[in-house]
Amino acid sequence: MPHSLPDLADRILSAAQKAGAETADCVVVQGTSISIDVRAGALEQAERSEGIDIGLRVFVGQQQANVSVSDASDATISRMAERAVAMARMAPADPHAGLADPAQLATDTDSTRLELYDDTDEPWPSDLEQDARTAEAAARAVDGVTQIDSASAGYGRRQIHLATSNGFSGGYARSDRGISCVAIAGAGTGMERDYDHDSRIFQADLRSAEEIGRIAGERAVARHGPRKPKTGTYPVLFDERISSALIGSLLQASNGMMIARGSSWLRDALGEQVLPDGIDLIEDPHRVRTGGSKLFDGEGLPTQRRAIVEDGRLTGWTLDLATARKLGLQSTANAARGTGGPPSPQISNVALTQGSASRADLVAQMGTGLLVTSMIGSTINPNTGDYSRGASGFWVENGELAYPVAECTVAGNLRDMLLRIVPANDARAHLSRVVPSLLIDGLTLAGE
Repeated sequence: MPHSLPDLADRILSAAQKAGAETADCVVVQGTSISIDVRAGALEQAERSEGIDIGLRVFVGQQQANVSVSDASDATISRMAERAVAMARMAPADPHAGLADPAQLATDTDSTRLELYDDTDEPWPSDLEQDARTAEAAARAVDGVTQIDSASAGYGRRQIHLATSNGFSGGYARSDRGISCVAIAGAGTGMERDYDHDSRIFQADLRSAEEIGRIAGERAVARHGPRKPKTGTYPVLFDERISSALIGSLLQASNGMMIARGSSWLRDALGEQVLPDGIDLIEDPHRVRTGGSKLFDGEGLPTQRRAIVEDGRLTGWTLDLATARKLGLQSTANAARGTGGPPSPQISNVALTQGSASRADLVAQMGTGLLVTSMIGSTINPNTGDYSRGASGFWVENGELAYPVAECTVAGNLRDMLLRIVPANDARAHLSRVVPSLLIDGLTLAGE
């Protein structure tokens, strides 16, 4: 039975105070998800889950503990609160732990303008199965595809509510709808696979199953028969599908937890050049119809647009309350939390300044080098930024794609690499990370 989450949150906080907590906060997530997989034209797996998850954090002085359950009965909530308080009394004191000052809390909590929830009817499992079948058939119809690894369609909706004992109470609903397909070309040890997928908040925005299957098949066929590139130093173009991982390394290095530990290659870079002149990296948690959007963070603070990098210079760290207190700073309202633990700093939506050139323009510009379309493994030294990842994609000669490549390694140093990025103009605006293809000259390739 669906619960009134604000009422449930009030019950949880009351139980915590009755058990001896001085202050407390809780997060409640109630949701439904459906997943359908097909293989070889037949239904392979169908899953549906419904449930509620509750996370309670209590404070006794500056000692804290977190307990989670998946049962909303009064007896369970009472036991959860008692257990959490008992655990907090045994925990070491944390001088930086604690709730926000009431004056810091968000007052605008109506998230309907962010359009995070599609209130149309939940799709029937048969509709999802048909989408998966259609994607599989479209991929199989591509000449050169030998089999389909997977074709899936899914739907989810959830309600999230956060409440604190010092006066905050706010919630919102989210929905998502997705289709994915993984196709294989070749046979035996010569098999190559690739994929396509789309995930949207609104069903009406989702790309067609036919398109997703066809693109997955075409990508797999294009990768068939790869070679190893020659070892050397070349320009490397990171395709838009994977370029956000490079920017993700910068975001991780500027996370307040990394800075507080002193284990970041950006720890001494505040105010310094980390991207080329003219390039900004903007966080905007208020973008409409975007998965990472929210009006308040996991500690009830109001979120806002901010520049992480402005004109190439690093402007600040990503902080929740605890990391901000450790560093003697103010929270950037980036606290994220689930039911299983306390908050931690996390980015919402980011966008990197795009260039004026298309990906094809950058391919032509690079002359001879590597277009990377997928990566595996990761060796990144968090203290120095030394970077090494396995890669596959396409070799470029005379500004044109020549043949597929695999089993090579791309290496460099992130601090130097990011200063040399040349962005394309092909970022997808609906993603939480809007990052275009990125060209970087002078990277080391290890092949044959």
